[in-house]
Amino acid sequence: MTTHPDTSVRDHDPAVAALVELARPARAISAFTGAGISTESGIPDYRGPGGVWERNAPPTLSDFRMNPATRRQYWTERRERYPSLRDTQPNAGHLALARLQSAGRLSHVITQNIDGLHQKAGSDPERTIELHGTAHQVRCLDCGASWPADQIQSRLEFEPLPACELCGGMLRAATVLFGQAMPEDALRRAFAVARSSDLMLVVGSSLIVQPAARLPEIAVANGAQLAIVNNEPTPIDSLADVVVRFSAGAVLSALADALLDG
Repeated sequence: MTTHPDTSVRDHDPAVAALVELARPARAISAFTGAGISTESGIPDYRGPGGVWERNAPPTLSDFRMNPATRRQYWTERRERYPSLRDTQPNAGHLALARLQSAGRLSHVITQNIDGLHQKAGSDPERTIELHGTAHQVRCLDCGASWPADQIQSRLEFEPLPACELCGGMLRAATVLFGQAMPEDALRRAFAVARSSDLMLVVGSSLIVQPAARLPEIAVANGAQLAIVNNEPTPIDSLADVVVRFSAGAVLSALADALLDG
């Protein structure tokens, strides 16, 4: 296993070189991404220093359903914050993965993120698996109907607690809350990708949230090699063939350049 401290890109040349050599012969590379790949776009991490969980824990599904004050606070905050998320741009890490996928070197992107930045960077939506849903759709918790987020956003000007136009049910972003199961189809597809990969590239994930955190272990159990690019240690660093402690954008850009141009 190759690992390096977080200093500078130049100091990481041996680790990046090891990652490149691991990836060169691979024919079924998958990427598993977490919040850490989007921090360079200005989206805060959840578990890192100063992350969302240090400031306030997100609500549970039962709290959202049972507590009108929770729903009102949710929609007040979303009215203020969603435009910023909507306008956030992908960074070098997202763009590098999109390049690799477009060139046929990366099969799928599996992401825990809800920001849609992989697709905005050019990753194929059909081969981008969103385990925790997306902030860019709003769904009825009762009948399951959904709308583009901007359509509901415009209603917040005069409707502080928007309701489903079809059944009158509660609305919220099409993202997974605590106490809510992950989308079954997305999880099934992600497990299938993990089993068929010969290299899984984990980027910016703490590998704590289950069952998504099992994906790298499933890949390794089925013969894949494993590379982890993350600023903080993860529980399965010891399983990895390469560990790089540096910014996702710099590492993934170097990897894409080496595989596609070198």
